[in-house]
Amino acid sequence: MARHPGIFPTFFLSGFECSNFLWGEDCVRRNLVAETAHDRHAAADYQMLARLGIAVAREGIPWPLVDRAGQCDFSLIDPYIAAMNAAQVLPVWDLCHYGYPDDLDPFSDAFVARFAAYCRAAAGYVLPRVRGPHFFTPVNEITFFSYCAGEWGWAAPYRRSRAERMRLRVALCRAAIAGARAIREVDPQARLVHIDPLVRVVAPRDRPDQAEAARHETEADTFLAWDIIAGRAHPECGGAPELLDIVGANVYSFGQMEYRESGPHAPLPPGDERIAPLCDMLGTVWERYRRPMIIGETSGLGHGRADWLRDVMGESLAAVRRGMDLQGICLFPAVDMPDWHTGEWVKNGICDLAEQDGDLKRVPHQPYVDELRRWQKALNRVTELDADPFSDPVELQDVVDAAHRLDAQPDKDWH
Repeated sequence: MARHPGIFPTFFLSGFECSNFLWGEDCVRRNLVAETAHDRHAAADYQMLARLGIAVAREGIPWPLVDRAGQCDFSLIDPYIAAMNAAQVLPVWDLCHYGYPDDLDPFSDAFVARFAAYCRAAAGYVLPRVRGPHFFTPVNEITFFSYCAGEWGWAAPYRRSRAERMRLRVALCRAAIAGARAIREVDPQARLVHIDPLVRVVAPRDRPDQAEAARHETEADTFLAWDIIAGRAHPECGGAPELLDIVGANVYSFGQMEYRESGPHAPLPPGDERIAPLCDMLGTVWERYRRPMIIGETSGLGHGRADWLRDVMGESLAAVRRGMDLQGICLFPAVDMPDWHTGEWVKNGICDLAEQDGDLKRVPHQPYVDELRRWQKALNRVTELDADPFSDPVELQDVVDAAHRLDAQPDKDWH
């Protein structure tokens, strides 16, 4: 009997980049699952996670590809379901990963109704085909989605103002809330994982007049989508505390930024004295919501991946030592992905991708894998899935014990 049973079967999670937005000036429908060849390598990709002792992965259902004028055909995801089941890996289903059907206006009531119907149908399709517990992310990264598609004009609906960004965020929250309620009509026990970036914005040193704008983005804007889902803001959207089930905070090096009046903010360079400990940032989330948390995505870049994981783990254990309910860390992505703008490989995955004979070969980044193994052993986690990784709940007390044994402390130089 676990003393502190976890929500997920393993503490380490992973996932696959699955964006399917309309992108750029040419309005091209991107499909990152195809661009990374995950569609052709799903079986091997999931077996790779099983060998790494990872029993949970974020996987997308591509709404614009399965929904034709409100009629949904989910057979497209059958190969992924077969691959997951064979590898004994549970999905966290991403139901809207920046993409939506061509015939919908995201600001319309029809968008909300159609998304709810799609979520209801998706839950009904996967529940009998995948063993539980069942996890869903209705709308991925609502805050970032609203920036890139509402203010920066990178993706549909291609809006370019702060007002449109705010309007799109509320619209996406309305859809996420309706989708969450539809999922729980099908499975009242379904777990809802709401993913958004964890960021901190500071004013430029020579622009103290921008300190208030930076503070607002850090202390209010970052949390607005979660607040709406929880019913704390915009109550007309229908949010409620029980809908903010699991909070997924995405953690990247570029999440601590210097304020810019237009366009994306500038990431703080390593060693900048304005960088805050990740433990403190997670503490802000914990104090605000007191909900189970995961790091919903994290990864370093290139040769820095192992060092990044070491720093994130140190900060995460410091958070656990402070009493935060951190349920897992998602090493995302499992395989590399192309930069959305340049098409160059980012080199942020557990595996790099190497072009070979017209295919994309998976090449494990061994220092990253070795660092994962080191932490699995330190936390008494499995390093490879056994015949039934769901037979016992994960023992999170081992993680708590390790945090105290290692005397994990926050470090402002963590990244």
